[in-house]
Amino acid sequence: MNYLSTRGGMPPAPFCDILLEGLAPDGGLTLPEQLPRLDTATLDSWRALPYADLAARVLGLFIDDIPAADLLAMTRAAYAPSVFPQLAPIKPLDDGLLLLGLSEGPTLAFKDMAMQFLGQVFEYELARRGQTLNILGATSGDTGSAAEYALRGKAGIAVFMLSPHGRMSAFQRAQMYSLQDDNIHNLALRGVFDECQDVVKSLAGDLDFKQRYRLGAVNSINWARIAAQVVYYIWGYLRVAARPGDPVSFAVPSGNFGNILAGHVARQMGVPIHRLVLATNENNVLEEFFRTGLYRPRPASQTQATSSPSMDISRASNFERFVFDLVGRDPQRVSELMGQLGTHGQFDLSALQPGFEGQYGFVAGTSTHADRLMTIRATFERSGVLVDPHTADGLKVASQYLEPDIPMLVLETALPVKFAQTIVEATGQWPAIPAGLEDLEQRPQRVQVLDCDVGQVADYIRRHAV
Repeated sequence: MNYLSTRGGMPPAPFCDILLEGLAPDGGLTLPEQLPRLDTATLDSWRALPYADLAARVLGLFIDDIPAADLLAMTRAAYAPSVFPQLAPIKPLDDGLLLLGLSEGPTLAFKDMAMQFLGQVFEYELARRGQTLNILGATSGDTGSAAEYALRGKAGIAVFMLSPHGRMSAFQRAQMYSLQDDNIHNLALRGVFDECQDVVKSLAGDLDFKQRYRLGAVNSINWARIAAQVVYYIWGYLRVAARPGDPVSFAVPSGNFGNILAGHVARQMGVPIHRLVLATNENNVLEEFFRTGLYRPRPASQTQATSSPSMDISRASNFERFVFDLVGRDPQRVSELMGQLGTHGQFDLSALQPGFEGQYGFVAGTSTHADRLMTIRATFERSGVLVDPHTADGLKVASQYLEPDIPMLVLETALPVKFAQTIVEATGQWPAIPAGLEDLEQRPQRVQVLDCDVGQVADYIRRHAV
């Protein structure tokens, strides 16, 4: 299987090439020339597979330049019991919703589900090629720690993770900044997440700098992240569909559009997904698009700091892949729209708006701080289950789209302890801290605070690249 760019300026390339490159050379995002298709019989034949083996089957549809036995060894290492004590358990709630538990990994957030595989496949491919790689990423909260825990100590890899200074929870900061591994570099930039992502895209778009310092990506701009996330949509479907072919809906808290894009990919592959329910917080750029067809990212000055901070994003860097599908996989049209975005700060696809739900199953809604507190409190009182603020956003919006006889799986985002202050505000109770992490926020932290400036970040990479 070969991969192309959403903007058409890249020759077809195999998986392992685009794995190490991240952003396409023309500034677009990579994706398969054609998505693999799954029929009901194939899906049903996978029902009894353990998660690691299912992951190898699904990822094998996207990866044909790694031997199947090696791929299975990687997924079994990534999803071993020592890494994930539980793998994507289903948690029924009293109100008819179901949680798909994705936060059982080492950093207590759903990003571990894909990132642990990335850690395995990066090290494998770099060893096979005898190369090194400098990972440059941006995080609004959970991507950073998941990437760093997956890549810490990996041979031939350095990680440079940009985060918005002071805009993550204390627990999230401690998870990242307390790591003392020599190959992990935390750079806190004075700005918001979107500005951190702009720095990443600027350096990834500087082809000379990218090639000289062997830059790669772990953000969801890397297709390998999306492919690994497709697995848990198929896993969730197989757990709750009563009969082969029965429809299932998914609700996804979304800021950067990577997690829900994986659901879109699964649906396009033939998984019987009825609806994809997108939930945003007060930074509702994506909700506005699905409601109106107008994509209107906001500047940093208008990006609100909320109690679901990992979704405090006003420019969804993964959205371009969905736009590519919306406009009939026409790279020239995508380039035109991205040009309009740069010139006018928006583009209008309202003419296509009826197809957002009709053809692609997308609906959307917004959740506020008050909604978050109410949902956390009500869920705990009714079901005895504590949820984090982002998952609460998903539950709130999902409840608006419940339908008889169609299960609604809400993708869990993180464990509540990562956002303890909001949990206390909602319930009056402090969430349980997992064993071994009781002193996390008291551990020494190592972080470099910089201005949100491409030059300063580039200079730091020059001095610390492997």
